[in-house]
Amino acid sequence: MFPIRDTLPSRSTPIVTYLLIGLNAVVFWFQISLPERALEAVMFRYGLVPASFFHPYPGTSLAALLVPWITHMFLHGGWLHLIGNMWTLWIFGDNVEDRMGKLNFLIFYLLCGLAAATMQAFLHPAARVPMVGASGAISGVMGAYLILCRGSWIVLMIPIFFWPFFFAIPAALYLVYWFFLQWIAGTVSLAAGSAGGVAWWAHIGGFLFGVLFHPFFAGRRRRGHYPRNYCWLCTKNT
Repeated sequence: MFPIRDTLPSRSTPIVTYLLIGLNAVVFWFQISLPERALEAVMFRYGLVPASFFHPYPGTSLAALLVPWITHMFLHGGWLHLIGNMWTLWIFGDNVEDRMGKLNFLIFYLLCGLAAATMQAFLHPAARVPMVGASGAISGVMGAYLILCRGSWIVLMIPIFFWPFFFAIPAALYLVYWFFLQWIAGTVSLAAGSAGGVAWWAHIGGFLFGVLFHPFFAGRRRRGHYPRNYCWLCTKNT
């Protein structure tokens, strides 16, 4: 089940969303241009390694401890990781930026990434694998979208015998289902005592931050712009 797009039009050009997508793409282009050893060094220096933060080597500078909390959001582990994150940001980011305004959205996005990384790091403080990717910040955008754009629908695609089948469901249903999957996977990772290859609790932490703190970034004048059940696939708005 792959999301294709949402059904809400944007009232303005989502400049910050486009810039974030572009910046992530540029950083990834830089990553793949590096030799393997240099890339590994970049990942460990600018990715977030919880064990290095909670148990730093003697002489580690404050900047070396704090910078990765921001830079990890702009590194990715591969093409699929990058494309999946940027596609999701493209679907949900424009409408949330529309509701918040550009500067508020940028600040909100970065804070979501910080909240996501904090939850993952504190639940897996001994992890020595670098945490990289924008998914924590994007999860926060999805959490805000759930509340601000709850009347939207999401167009999904399922391949059936190699043929794409498209259908639409309410965005709230899709996002709650997505969050439920993250929660189950995160709970399993805690029970296993291992963070694994996916930072599930970063997704959960970012999403919850977005749900709880989006009102501080979205002014009242930006709310209620769309009909409650807006769907361009339907014959009318209900």
